[in-house]
Amino acid sequence: MCIRDSFAPGPTPIPPEVLLAMAHPIIHHRTPQFQKLFRGVLEDLKYVFQTQRPVLVLASSGTGAMEAAASNLLSPGEEVITIRGGKFGERWAEICEVYGVRSVNIDVEWGKAVNPQVVEDTLKDHPQAKAVFWQASETSTGVKHPNQELAQICQKYDVLSVVDGITAIGVFDVPMDAWGLDVVVSGSQKAFMLPPGLAFIALSEKAWARVEEAKCPRYYFDLRKELKSQSKADTAYTPAVSMIMGLRASLDIIKREGLENIFARHALLSKATREAMKALGLELLASESPSEAVTAVKVPPGIDGGAITKTLRDKYGVTIAGGQSQLKGKIFRISHMGYVSKADMLLVIGMVEVVLKELGYPLELGKGVSKAQEILFP
Repeated sequence: MCIRDSFAPGPTPIPPEVLLAMAHPIIHHRTPQFQKLFRGVLEDLKYVFQTQRPVLVLASSGTGAMEAAASNLLSPGEEVITIRGGKFGERWAEICEVYGVRSVNIDVEWGKAVNPQVVEDTLKDHPQAKAVFWQASETSTGVKHPNQELAQICQKYDVLSVVDGITAIGVFDVPMDAWGLDVVVSGSQKAFMLPPGLAFIALSEKAWARVEEAKCPRYYFDLRKELKSQSKADTAYTPAVSMIMGLRASLDIIKREGLENIFARHALLSKATREAMKALGLELLASESPSEAVTAVKVPPGIDGGAITKTLRDKYGVTIAGGQSQLKGKIFRISHMGYVSKADMLLVIGMVEVVLKELGYPLELGKGVSKAQEILFP
């Protein structure tokens, strides 16, 4: 049973110093001690999001920030464009529709990135659209969308760009201010190296103007209340205090390594994983626009996809993820987000080889590991 056994795309491994920070005696959240802690956290989140705008912290999973984006920006009866290229693209549309917002869906083949021209053509056909919603990194397929191009198109047509950065922020470059993104959301259990339970959301000045006009109902996720409170290093409602203590420690780790180095590390680990899988004769789902967050691999013919993840987990203590929805049993997904090293990737690649061979897939043991070693240790 390996010690660092989680290679699923969330929750990701947690560094010991983050775990220790969360084990400290809890402090009351309406005290100067908490406000000092929270003030520093809010400032350093701007560094990770690459923005000068406030980054708000919510006690929820990342989906809470997604819902907050929709309910705070829109009014019932309005129209938006949603890029649906996976399970979480579908989630954007489902959230909008719950609030009475009409979603015009751009359906993209799972495993492919959206064509920016299709987005532009859709905006031409729907001039009343208020926003475009998409995933910077579609976790269910391992695809990275052309985020900068999409941001430019939104600016051209004067619509809000609303981006799910849950498996992108802290993984690869998504500079919010430099690209002019209007709303970016993320969550704690990915590159922030924390358990699930915190969500983050940042809005541009243009987006905040929309918040004042929006008519969708909101209470717990009313961003106006949170902005008012968090501008004073407080929260509108009871915060997840221990999680914020852990966030302080994880942000320290991120700042020590530096975003540029973090992006380079994720790029290297993801490349090694992709090339290792190809060396084993396996096919990648996202062969044209792969995300640095997670690698999605097609299950070879004649192999039970569910047995791959189950055997890895139950027999060898290594957790990876299977496919979701229509990809269930057809792919497996290996994460390289957050607190993951070169040695960790060699471990999971090697164990994937072992399990595939046990399940009857013809391969030469060590071929994938050897290819990864060439890339990781040139």
